[in-house]
Amino acid sequence: MEGVLVTAKRAGDAVRVTVVSDRDGRFAFPHSKLTAGRYQLTIRAIGYDLDVPTNADVDGGRIAVTDITLRKTEDLAAQLTNAEWLESFPGSYEQKRTLLECMSCHTLERIARSTHNTDEWVQVLQRMAGYANNSTSAHPQFRAVERKLASERARDTAEYLASINLSTGPTWSYPLKTLPRPSGRATRAIVTEYELPRDSIAPHDVRVDHDGVWYSDFTENCLGSLDTASGRITEYPIPEVKPGFPAGALDMEIDASGHYWLALMFQSGLAEFDPRTRQFRIFPIPRELNGDTMQQSMVMPRHSDVDGKVWTNDVNRHAILRLDLASGTYESVDPFKSLVSDHVHSPYGMMSDADNNLYFLDFGDQNIGRIDAKTLKATIYPTPTTYSRPRRGTLDAANRLWFAEFAANQIGMFDTRAERFEEWRLPSPWTAPYDVAIDKHDELWVGSMSNDRVIRFDRHNGQVTEYLLPQQTNVRRVFVDNSTTPVTFWVGNNHHASIVKLEPLD
Repeated sequence: MEGVLVTAKRAGDAVRVTVVSDRDGRFAFPHSKLTAGRYQLTIRAIGYDLDVPTNADVDGGRIAVTDITLRKTEDLAAQLTNAEWLESFPGSYEQKRTLLECMSCHTLERIARSTHNTDEWVQVLQRMAGYANNSTSAHPQFRAVERKLASERARDTAEYLASINLSTGPTWSYPLKTLPRPSGRATRAIVTEYELPRDSIAPHDVRVDHDGVWYSDFTENCLGSLDTASGRITEYPIPEVKPGFPAGALDMEIDASGHYWLALMFQSGLAEFDPRTRQFRIFPIPRELNGDTMQQSMVMPRHSDVDGKVWTNDVNRHAILRLDLASGTYESVDPFKSLVSDHVHSPYGMMSDADNNLYFLDFGDQNIGRIDAKTLKATIYPTPTTYSRPRRGTLDAANRLWFAEFAANQIGMFDTRAERFEEWRLPSPWTAPYDVAIDKHDELWVGSMSNDRVIRFDRHNGQVTEYLLPQQTNVRRVFVDNSTTPVTFWVGNNHHASIVKLEPLD
C-alpha cells in the first residue's frame, strides 16, 4: 500500500517521527532520526487500522526490519478530516460554509456524532457565541461581554445541524466520503512532531531563528521557545494586562532589530519581547478606547524602524490602529468609511512595505486594503472572487502580496505595484487555506485548516503536492525555513499541542 503514514515514538520521548510508504509499500526511517531504543509504531491510512500493536527495536547502526499489517477499520467516521465531513454532509454550499467557523475550536466530528435536536442546538449555539475566539476543547474561555446570535440565524443553523447528526437515529443518512491517500511526490517527506508539555497549549504562530523555534500561545499568556536538539520547551510569561479577560496571543512578528511582537487579543494591546534580555515591554490600549470588547489579533512591526510606528487592528470596531513607539499612543483609522455597502468587514492579516505602508486582508469580506503611512489614506482593492475572505499571507521582495482565500478555496497574489490580481484554485475540496508563504524557489506553501494537509504549489508548471500530516492538525500561520536544502516547513498544531516540522525529500 502506497501512502501509509508510519509514525515511530520511543517510550518517554516527546518527539514523534513519521515517514510514508512508497508505491511498493516500503517505508524507512533515516538513521539520523531515531536513536537506540524500542519504538511503538502507529499508522494513518484512511479506511484502515493497525492490525496488531507493533514495536521495533533500534540498536546503533543495525537496521531494524519489521512488517506492518493493516485491517479495514470498523469506525471510518473517527478517521475523517473536517474536509471529508464537509464533502459527506448533505446540504447547500451556503449551509456547509457556516461550519467553517466551527473548525477554529473543534472538529466537525463533534457535530456529526451529537444527538441534539433543533431546539437543543439553538441553546448550544447561543452558549458557544459566548466563548472567546481563542478557545479550544482543552481550554475554553468565556468572553467578558455576552454575545447573542440573531434568533432567525440560530434557528436556521440549528435545523441544518440537526439534519446531519444522529438526532434521528443511530446511523447517518448519508455515505461518508474520503480523500485519497498520498501518492508519488507526496510520499517523499519526513514529519517530526515535538509535543508540548500541556494539552492546553495552542501554538498559533511559529517562527524559526538561530535560537530555535518560537511560538505564540493562543490560549495562555506565554511566548514559547523550542530547542529542537534537546526537545526542551522554555516559556516566557507575558505580563497580564486585563485580569479576568481571556488569555492568549495570536499574531507573532519580528521587527528589524530582531525583537518579537505579539498581538494580545482580549488582553488588549501589544507586547514586544527582546530575545537577548528575555524581557517584555507592553503597550496597552489607552483607557478611553479599551472597552470590554477590545481585541488585537494582528501586529505589524517589520518596518517600524522607518517611522517609529507599529500597526495593529481593533477587531470590534473593524478598524486599524497605529502605535507611536516614542509616545506609546495609538491612533485609529477607519479604512472602510468611504464604502457604501452593508458588508461586514474584518481587517486581519497584515504586511508592510519598505516605507511602512500597511497592506491588510479583509477576512470579513473580499478585499485587500492599503493605508498610506504618511497620509493614512485608505485604498480598497476587491479580489476578483466575491466573498473570498482573504485571511493571512506574506509580502515578498518584489512587493507581491501572497494570500490565502479562506472561503474561496484559493490562493491569490496581488501585485501592489501594478495593482493586479491573480488567483489559483486548490484541487482538494474544502481546503480552507489559512495562510500562504513563498520559498526561495518561488514555490508556494499553504496550510489547510480542514484536511490536515500541507500544500506545495509550483505556479509555473501547475504541480501541486499535498503532504498529509500524521494526525489532526489545525493549521494556522505557516513558516518556511529557506536556510535548508530542500526548504523546511514549520507549523503549530493549534488543537493538539505540538510543533510540526515537515522536511520534503526533493
